[in-house]
Amino acid sequence: MHQEIKGDSAFRRHALHGASHENTFAGALSFMRRNYSRNLEGVDVAVSGIPLDLATTFRPGARLGPAAVRAASVQMPNLKAFPWGFDPFDHLAVIDYGDCWIDPHNPLTIPGAIAGHARTILASGAKMLTLGGDHFITYPLLKAHAEKYGKPLSLIHFDAHCDTWPDDNPHSLNHGTMFYKAVKEGLIDPATSVQIGLRTWNEDFMGINVIDAPWVHAHGQQATLERILDIVGQRPAYLTFDIDCLDPAFAPGTGTPVAGGLSSAQALHIVRGMTPLNLVGMDVVEVSPPFDNSEVTALAAAHLAVEMLCVLRQQKVAGKL
Repeated sequence: MHQEIKGDSAFRRHALHGASHENTFAGALSFMRRNYSRNLEGVDVAVSGIPLDLATTFRPGARLGPAAVRAASVQMPNLKAFPWGFDPFDHLAVIDYGDCWIDPHNPLTIPGAIAGHARTILASGAKMLTLGGDHFITYPLLKAHAEKYGKPLSLIHFDAHCDTWPDDNPHSLNHGTMFYKAVKEGLIDPATSVQIGLRTWNEDFMGINVIDAPWVHAHGQQATLERILDIVGQRPAYLTFDIDCLDPAFAPGTGTPVAGGLSSAQALHIVRGMTPLNLVGMDVVEVSPPFDNSEVTALAAAHLAVEMLCVLRQQKVAGKL
């Protein structure tokens, strides 16, 4: 139900639930026009940004991703979510927590800053939806989530790349080696983890189940979803979506694009079907606005993030959140 507030509801709305009227072309650009707040009392999900791109191996710009995804989300709150037919904020209390503070001039402090940011939010009982930033951010986020929910977690990983290339340097910032480290450190369980959309090679996938992009194209999104549900089951699972999982036709604005990826429609269908899972955290990463065309990459990322919230809304209504 719409409130009477018209405009800048990110600052003026008092309640955590419900939508409000906004001109899509104006106003405070919080994610989905949610309240900008650091008050976590009563919050189900805290959306926050981590503006990092120091770990990229090709094109930079992902530090601008959180702002771009917020801006792309502005038209969505004015209508009920499709195809769900509901306002996700009727039952789900969501705030925009702002961005994690990182010091780019002291790179070795960054992993600890991200983990500390996550610990503060998770300690309140709220779940996290994080906007990247390059994919390295998932590594310290996984550490904080494993502390909260117990390790190992299951990983649901959408990407063009496996990100399990060897890296035994504990201080490296590399967005292609995080899950190598996560497996080695016992943060994730390879046998109950799954990577979707891969189309780059590695000699060792660390035992993680792989549903590569050709398999998705050959068997379809519903079969892909069913395989994910079967692999992960009811284990606590962290969902990470690298936007380069999508084909560059749907997501050109990213740091390491690879042809042959999923379509937006395929990815949205799969994410929508994750209601049965026990999702403890989630992120959408690697949007690089300098390489985007007509903001289509940021728009795809915003839609995926909203689908994740809709999944959590359904779980809240069912008493599973």
